[in-house]
Amino acid sequence: MEDLEGGEQGMRVNGDEQRRVVHVGGEMDIDRAAILRDALHAAITQPGGPDEIVVDLSGLSFCDSSGLSAFLLARQAAAEHERRICLRGPQPQFLRLLAMTGTDTLFPITDT
Repeated sequence: MEDLEGGEQGMRVNGDEQRRVVHVGGEMDIDRAAILRDALHAAITQPGGPDEIVVDLSGLSFCDSSGLSAFLLARQAAAEHERRICLRGPQPQFLRLLAMTGTDTLFPITDT
């Protein structure tokens, strides 16, 4: 597992040949959005990487528009690389953000 920020509320990446999981915790705002964007881009564009990228949001307590932008860029990169990106365990605040911006239909949500 690669720890990108350290601590329980940070970002880390793990997975196997079939699925890469990017765990995102804490608050996602302009100060952390670049780290998220880079982590998602690396997970999606890695040559020979898995077809499925799961973003575990169960530890994400807040996300602003800069964080949402990182997710939208990741979705576009996934489509360009013929990979799937889905969200796992989004909290109510993040679901409201998706609904308010009309992006709620762009990301599949999974339990696994």
